[in-house]
Amino acid sequence: MTGAVAAPRYLTLDVVRGVAVMGILLANIAAFALPAPAYFSPLAWGGHGTREIAVWLTTFVFVEGKMRGLFSFLFGASMLLVIERAQAGGANPVKVHLSRMAVLFLIGVAHMYFIWWGDILAHYALVGLVAFVFAGLKAEQLLAAALTALVATLLWNSMGLVGLIQAAPRDTPQAIQTWDLFAWGFGVPPADWIEGEIAAMRGHWTAQVAWRWEFLDGPLAFVKAVGPETLTAMLFGMWGFRSGFLTGAWERTAYRRVAVTCLGVAWTAYLLLGLNTIAQGFDQRWVYFASIVGSVPFRILGTIGYAALLILAIRPGGRLTERMAAVGRAAFTNYLGTSILVTAIFYGWGLGQFARWDRATIYLIPPAVWLVMLVWSKPWLDRFRYGPFEWAWRSLARLKLQPMRKPLPAA
Repeated sequence: MTGAVAAPRYLTLDVVRGVAVMGILLANIAAFALPAPAYFSPLAWGGHGTREIAVWLTTFVFVEGKMRGLFSFLFGASMLLVIERAQAGGANPVKVHLSRMAVLFLIGVAHMYFIWWGDILAHYALVGLVAFVFAGLKAEQLLAAALTALVATLLWNSMGLVGLIQAAPRDTPQAIQTWDLFAWGFGVPPADWIEGEIAAMRGHWTAQVAWRWEFLDGPLAFVKAVGPETLTAMLFGMWGFRSGFLTGAWERTAYRRVAVTCLGVAWTAYLLLGLNTIAQGFDQRWVYFASIVGSVPFRILGTIGYAALLILAIRPGGRLTERMAAVGRAAFTNYLGTSILVTAIFYGWGLGQFARWDRATIYLIPPAVWLVMLVWSKPWLDRFRYGPFEWAWRSLARLKLQPMRKPLPAA
């Protein structure tokens, strides 16, 4: 193997990744602070007065799915970047990718069971294995593959809606069980389910681990639920990298056109879906339709639109741009660190505030965590090559401790 090739970083990738890891907390805060069913439905927990419904609608229109999509988008682009750099450095790209995904999977599983149930890392590792198959395609081929995956996602998600509609009469034990299982994600499940989760999350750390061990189906559950959608976003991200969209190679007028068109269509569609969900009284069939089926094409439009808007906003050398880029360079550490910090606020091993705040109040937390990200990331990366968890991931994947501290400048 030849020596590693030094490659410049793409400022656009770092900044967009930084915004994604910050935005995903805004999307996930309800899953940190409230029982799981409240993530999609205000009726489940956290209040459903005018203020809480307004907060739900605002996050649904501007955040829901699109921040997760942006995170997946950047994962696909970064994966392709790592593969290309491995090839340029004379390394075996298959070995590099598989070792990275294996370590990511193990870290993700530990995160899922020991810290927070909503882990996405193990899921990314599994879907990333599939995405690797497409790594050799040209930009236009990646776009075609992404569009095909988008159609497959819509069909896959629609199958769940059919099952939910069929179970709605609840006229058989199986139908009742199916309806209640969907209620755990999109409606109001039996009270003892929610009470059990609240007791576990407010209890000792061991009680939380035991609850997750009993009720989580593991990382394969995420693959079955949102695997096609994640693959779609990753493929769009790979297209975005290879086409130059994510590296800032397009004309500003093109980014402006993409941002206005994609966000305009996405926000309008989400607003209509959200208002209809409210009008239907948050019936779990309509909650599922709005969040999982009807929003599928508009979610990726919103993701691409946000990426274009962020690239337009980048100002090389600007203080905020540099801070945001640092957050993105340490996105892995910021993602895991967020889970530790926020669960310390809401779980019993910390302050025990789980399910004690209403839906509107929990959104005071993300800005405070964003401030922490912006404050620590750049000073750390001024002195060190990687964030702490980035260093651990890289060292484990290569089975060799990687240099951490940057060399001191010459006198």
